[in-house]
Amino acid sequence: MKKPFPQVVLIIFLIGMLSGFNHIKPRTEIPSLFVHHQIKGETVLVNCIVSGISFRETDHSKKKLGKLVIWIDGKKKSEVNAAAFIIKGLTPGSHSVKLEVVDLNNQPYGMEKEFMVNISR
Repeated sequence: MKKPFPQVVLIIFLIGMLSGFNHIKPRTEIPSLFVHHQIKGETVLVNCIVSGISFRETDHSKKKLGKLVIWIDGKKKSEVNAAAFIIKGLTPGSHSVKLEVVDLNNQPYGMEKEFMVNISR
């Protein structure tokens, strides 16, 4: 008759190893910025997916707080506290749009996207 001692030790060892990894925290999300835009006449509809940043000042989670700064043709146009917004009043022609994610003190997080829009006459 075989002794089950080696198998019992192996099972206890495996259970101990598997349960020992419960203290490991999940990976923190690397902040990223994805931008989708659509042109409707003279307006540009912009939808952003920003991971790792919250635009709500009342958010008390562990996410960083921030806002988006909108630059049109190299000039600061406005700031928004939302991931979806509309840019109005662009003149006909090509325009460079740059979106920059900054903290509440306007310090950049290093996330920005730039794209071109062409407003037809």
